[in-house]
Amino acid sequence: MTVSALFQSVQLGDLTLANRIVLPPLTRCRSSQPGNVPNDMMATYYGQRASAGFMVTEGAQIEPRGQGYAWTPGIHSDEQVEGWKKVTTSVHAKGGVIFCQLWHVGRVSHHNLQPDGAAPIAPSAIQAKSVKVFIETGPGQGALTEPSMPRELTNAEVKELVGLYRHAAENAKLAGFDGVELHSANGYLLNQFISEHTNHRTDEYGGSLENRLRFLKEVTQAVIDVFGNDRVGVRFAPLFETTTEDRVYLGLVESDPHETYIGAAKMLNELEIAYLSIAEADWDNSPDLPESFRKELREAFEGAIIYAGRYTAEKATSVHAKGYGDLYAFGRTFIANPDLPHRILYGLPLNSVQYDTLYGGGESGYVDYPFSTQIMT
Repeated sequence: MTVSALFQSVQLGDLTLANRIVLPPLTRCRSSQPGNVPNDMMATYYGQRASAGFMVTEGAQIEPRGQGYAWTPGIHSDEQVEGWKKVTTSVHAKGGVIFCQLWHVGRVSHHNLQPDGAAPIAPSAIQAKSVKVFIETGPGQGALTEPSMPRELTNAEVKELVGLYRHAAENAKLAGFDGVELHSANGYLLNQFISEHTNHRTDEYGGSLENRLRFLKEVTQAVIDVFGNDRVGVRFAPLFETTTEDRVYLGLVESDPHETYIGAAKMLNELEIAYLSIAEADWDNSPDLPESFRKELREAFEGAIIYAGRYTAEKATSVHAKGYGDLYAFGRTFIANPDLPHRILYGLPLNSVQYDTLYGGGESGYVDYPFSTQIMT
């Protein structure tokens, strides 16, 4: 199969996308301070990449307690909504489709990032290990540090969080987004409720898989109430093989990942959401997803399936040929190549990623990567 398969139109819920190439959520830490407000530079960045068939923003924290890294944008204040309007206007002017990723880091935070220096919140008071958070140490300066010990949410607070997700979705709609994606991967709050490693609750949100999925189910229904099920997606990181040190940063490895994530897919299928986004392991020499899992997922979920994780055009076409996926996300490659679909279609050379400018900073390594016409002349 040639790359032409990636340039077929495809349905995502009630949206018709121009191609199967996705800009996935990519944290870049470029929001304006104070207030974690999206800005003109971010609008330029997303507008440059609007030739993607589908785009998802970097994670936007749904409330102040949801932040785990300095300078990440929010979607909970009026100023942030106005900032995101610049982004959606830029993307829509170029014919793009963009969802907002709703994010809450839960326990993966530090008290310096929390309102009034409080402890981060989590389903259970279990500290995140072998992961770092990024705190501001001065104007434009930051440092990596260990997450703080979290406190366990009360039952009432869990229910309040469902309302905060709903409010964030309402803000995303006001900002002009086409829909929302729930970040339920990489060891963050929704993932913490799902995981047997981080959820030791004894109420209706803990214990059995059905109970551990309850928070995700309620949050998903809350954002469906705002956007409709055709405009909602959920992201997972179902790891099957990793080291203990990788568990939090890359996702939590369950004793039976098949049971956990196929169960989650079946639950979300009943809610008829538009898509599932599967973030595969992306470290060097990381294992591929088991073929059996891809097959089971396709059988369990009737909506679109997006795959991400060190994808090349060749890998995407191979997975697509087997019927396992519908859209394919290119992360670091899309950072360095704002016109990536054009380059893939015509087999043009790719820019290399500047790793030292991935997080924080200004325009360098953000909006100044050359387009193909600039490097081919």
